[in-house]
Amino acid sequence: MSSKSYNVAVAGATGAVGEVMMQILEQRKFPVKSLRLLASERSVGKKLKFKGQDLPVELLQKSAFKGIDIALFSAGASRSKEFAPSAWEAGAVVVDNSSAFRMEPDIPLVVPEINPDAIGQYKKRGIIANPNCTTIVAIMPLKPLHDYGTLKRVVASSYQATSGAGAKAMAELIAQTKAYARGEKMEIAAFKHQIAFNVIPHIDAFLENGYTKEEMKMTNEGRKIMGIPDLRVTCTTVRVPVLTAHSISINAQFAKKITREKARELIAKFPGCQVMDDPANNVYPMPLFCAGKDDCYVGRIREDDSAENCLNFWVCGDQLRKGAALNAIQIAEVLAKKHL
Repeated sequence: MSSKSYNVAVAGATGAVGEVMMQILEQRKFPVKSLRLLASERSVGKKLKFKGQDLPVELLQKSAFKGIDIALFSAGASRSKEFAPSAWEAGAVVVDNSSAFRMEPDIPLVVPEINPDAIGQYKKRGIIANPNCTTIVAIMPLKPLHDYGTLKRVVASSYQATSGAGAKAMAELIAQTKAYARGEKMEIAAFKHQIAFNVIPHIDAFLENGYTKEEMKMTNEGRKIMGIPDLRVTCTTVRVPVLTAHSISINAQFAKKITREKARELIAKFPGCQVMDDPANNVYPMPLFCAGKDDCYVGRIREDDSAENCLNFWVCGDQLRKGAALNAIQIAEVLAKKHL
């Protein structure tokens, strides 16, 4: 890390991801000279703690980025489109957690363990895109397997926590669970259906091809990050009654055979991944364990008997951390070390 320190802004500081960004900046001792917290009008004046200090939330507006070196955006796609160009014009490099810019060809889409060299492309537009949370968790263990065996096809089914839909969605799961226990009517607002004691095979809007936007994000973003534009991918994304940490069941086919033992070895060596795979002793990744952790945990690794050169595995990761805030700050760390 550079010995220099930086003026950092967090846009969307009062949201679930923004709050975790602040925690991780402190936990990883990012060289923050000053921190500016930005949000919508209703949050202006609210105080948030950073390094023991109460910092006021200021208004997210185009003039808010003067003097900022790095702007971390977690305010949603529409806000990113409106304000990220202004941040770049003011001299800040933007790390954007929304879907606004991910698939634009001149904006890098980065997972630092996988394609850190792409970060240098930020100079074209001043923006680096943070991938979708489920995409990040899914491709972390796929990268070392691809480097060894060359990926040909991926089938992914996600089990996504309510925190992926924001703080209100988490609160709704808790409120519905309490209402159920009291025998009261459950209020439904954050999702199309009751989420407590249910699973909903619907995340984001449906498209003409029958897939959802979330499913196509996983398909297209993975291709871009891994540099495999013709990779065959199909996904089903499902919301489950879990507070934090996404889980994904993956079936992956390769050009050459990878044994279970070799897969375990490759994944265990890859930074940011840990193998948790001892089914005989009921040891496998679960959201309950992975919430609050930085790594992606991989288990249930096995060879697929139904197709040639195929592996099945199960991966869990905290989508507020590695799936969002941590990945963004890792990008900022590379920026600070190599580019700014």
